[in-house]
Order: sequence, then structure tokens, then C-alpha cells
Amino acid sequence: MRQYQRWCASACLLLCAACAGPSAEFPALPADDVKAEQRRQQIAQIRDYFEQLHRLDTVAFRLRIANRADCKDRVAPQIGLIAATPQSLPRKYRSFSAEALRLRWVRATVVSVVEGSPAGVAGIVDRDELMTFNNEPVPVTATSAWIDNFLRKNGDKPVQVVFKRDGEDHTVDVTPVTGCRIPVYMEVDAILDAHTDYTKIVINTGIMRLARTDDQLAAIVGHELAHVNMGHYRKKFQNEMLGQFGGALIDGGLLLGGVYSGRTFTNYLGAVGTLTFSVEFEREADYVGAYYAARAGYSIAGVEAVWEAFGLEMPASLTVATTHPISAVRFLQMRKTAEEIADKQRRGAPLDPELKSRQVDTTPQREDMR
Repeated sequence: MRQYQRWCASACLLLCAACAGPSAEFPALPADDVKAEQRRQQIAQIRDYFEQLHRLDTVAFRLRIANRADCKDRVAPQIGLIAATPQSLPRKYRSFSAEALRLRWVRATVVSVVEGSPAGVAGIVDRDELMTFNNEPVPVTATSAWIDNFLRKNGDKPVQVVFKRDGEDHTVDVTPVTGCRIPVYMEVDAILDAHTDYTKIVINTGIMRLARTDDQLAAIVGHELAHVNMGHYRKKFQNEMLGQFGGALIDGGLLLGGVYSGRTFTNYLGAVGTLTFSVEFEREADYVGAYYAARAGYSIAGVEAVWEAFGLEMPASLTVATTHPISAVRFLQMRKTAEEIADKQRRGAPLDPELKSRQVDTTPQREDMR
């Protein structure tokens, strides 16, 4: 076996010796310089990530609070704060987390505070080190989940928060506010996509960069929240079941005639049922999501530009409308919706979308923005 491996290695060396290579003389790059530059870029990346996360968290917090009534019983107390520790980061980032974000291993460090949120009003700022909530130590692992669970158990009662800033201990009372319970996460992915599976909303960094203003970002997050509240999964599932039922009748009829179709029509008409009204559901999410953003204080005027940008980055969206409207439709509808919202604001009318039904579904779902 070893002889065979040596033979293979020798053969590879001979083949590589005959391979064509580059002709240019590259400048010398000392290994230490490469390593230092790699570290600098890694630090820049993680700082950029948390800057974008703060932006998303600010928009999401405002949307969750402003639209809590539409979330019905899917609400929870919130304070508008994100904390992190080196342990909460991917292992490859931990060695320079202190340099990049001033994180401490022994205490959770605040990395995002929404302006005007309960935490912000109480005076908590970035880089504060959390110590206790109502005398309960804040853990350094799974910190965000612990804070969420603590707030749910505590309800809307004030929380006494002890934190350390510049070596000194501080104590403040933070009174939570109620908002939609669905969390909003950011995923490092250049693909232009945002989606929800009912339990959470995920926004790719590609979308974060496409949405140049917070108003545009609010419309996108609102779109995903609308998917949840409008019960689009239940409706899609119902349409799929109806399609499968019709297909099963055809497959059954063929079987009675001696022809086995292998569920061909069941599967095909089920897929057709899933696509039924898919484009309309996306348009509805755009429409209702715009109202959600407006309720949170964001301006919808000019937000349609994000769909023009989307078309430039994804040319297929200009002509193909299999599951989503083409970009031109989304652009024009958003412009019309902005005019409708502006008219209601001028008249002092409630910012309620014009709906045939206001029922809210609670069935799990996953909806993509694309």
C-alpha cells in the first residue's frame, strides 16, 4: 500500500512538472505581512458585521413594537439590547474579539442598544458590561437567549440591571415594552434574500447592502413580518392539499383503468397548488409590510427604489414572475402604496391596510423575499 502511495505521489509530481504556470514574477510577500493583513481584514469584517446588526436590530425593534397588535398573542417583553461575549462568536473570531469589539470573557458586553428603547432610555450604552438582572448573574454563554427567557418570565415589570462601565458599577431600572415575539437575525450571505419560517426572520447581508436607507430596510423586514401575520403558509398549504386531492383523483381513475401513474398528477397538481396565488401573496406582503414600516415611523416615499436596484442585481426578476412579482410591479405598487399611506397621514386616518380580512394565522411558515 505504501509503495502504491509513493508511486502515486511520484506520478503527480511528474505531471505537475509538465503543467503550464504563470509567467509573471510576483512581488515577495512575507508571511508575517500576510498574516497581519489577514487579521486586519478579519477585524474589519467583524466590526462591519456588528454595525450592520445594530442597524437591523434598530429597524426590527421599532417594527415589532409598532405592530404588536397585528401579532396578536405572539408578543413578548423587550428592552432593545444585544450583548455578546467571545464565547458567542465563531471560534475563528475569538482570538481578536477584544481588539475588534472590546469584548470580555468574564462578562457579556453590550454591542447594540436601540435609541429610544427601554435600555437606551435607562442610559445603557455600547461596551457596558452586564453583571446582573434582578440580582441574577448574566451568563457569558447563550447570553441573548438567557435575556429573552428572563424577560418573558419577568413580564412587563421593571428590571434592575447592574453593569460595569470604565471599571465602575452602575445600577438602573429598565422597564420592558411589549412587541412581536419573532426575532430578526442577520446572515452573512451575499445572495439577495430575506425569508421567514414563522419562528424567525432572516435578512442576508446582501439585502442589507442593497437597502441603502433604513426606510427601505424597514419595508423589507415589514414584508417578512406581513408573511407571518397574514397567514400565507396556511393558505399555501391549503392550496397544495387541494391540488394533491385533485391529482389523486386523476391518479386513482387511471389506476382503475389499469394505468399506474406513480402519483404523477398528485405531485404535479400539488406543486401547482403551492404556486397558486404565490405572486399575489408576495404583493400582499409588500403592501402590508409598507404599512408596518410607516407605523414604525419610517417614510415609504421613495422606498420603491429598492426594487429597481433589485432588478439591476437580479435581471431575471425583471421578466420572470413564477413565485414573486416582477420588479416593475413591485416598484409601481410600492409607489402607489406610499401615496395611499401619505393620504391617510394627511387626513389623520388610521394606518390600516385595506384588507378583505384581518384574521391572523399562527401556523409555521417559511417565506422568501425573492
